[in-house]
Amino acid sequence: MNLREHDNRKDMKVWLSEAEVVQLIDAAPNASARIAFGLGAWCGLRSFEIAKVRPQDIHESDAGTILRIVGKGDKYREVPIGEQLVTQIKTAAEFRGEAEHLPIVQSQGDSDQVPTRTLRRWINQAGEQLSMHDQGWLYLSMHDLRRTWATNLAAAGVDPMILLSWGGWSDIETFRQAYRGEYAPAAHARERDKVDWL
Repeated sequence: MNLREHDNRKDMKVWLSEAEVVQLIDAAPNASARIAFGLGAWCGLRSFEIAKVRPQDIHESDAGTILRIVGKGDKYREVPIGEQLVTQIKTAAEFRGEAEHLPIVQSQGDSDQVPTRTLRRWINQAGEQLSMHDQGWLYLSMHDLRRTWATNLAAAGVDPMILLSWGGWSDIETFRQAYRGEYAPAAHARERDKVDWL
């Protein structure tokens, strides 16, 4: 986990390693929260985008399985989505016996769109549970999952222009200043391994 202070706030920005993302998802308070955390950390969706995702938004393309969404500023974009998350979404929809057009992330079985405050409550609950091992979890927000996603993709060598397209950013400077950490946690670990006494 990497932490950095916000420029004009006293709380922290958080970047998670891939293993920490799995820890977070395992600590989710319910199935909808697990899907919501996955959509944030593995697809880079914003909270309001997560609340709108429906099973019918998943499509097969020549580039693989994608999620088609309308995001900030009513901008359309396509984001890759992994098979594990696709399976979770489809299984949840089948279990509920619901139509493809209803939001998949729900609060206590409601068919209405879950409010973003519910997403904040879920991530706070998971963070509190995980904070027994590391107090940094108490700073975690839903938006930090988007930060984590972007930084981990950049660290994996994803083409910056493709990354901008997936994330819905219009320019590289906005991405660098607001989302990308200096280095992913995996990059820090790799560099430490180069030094015998660390």
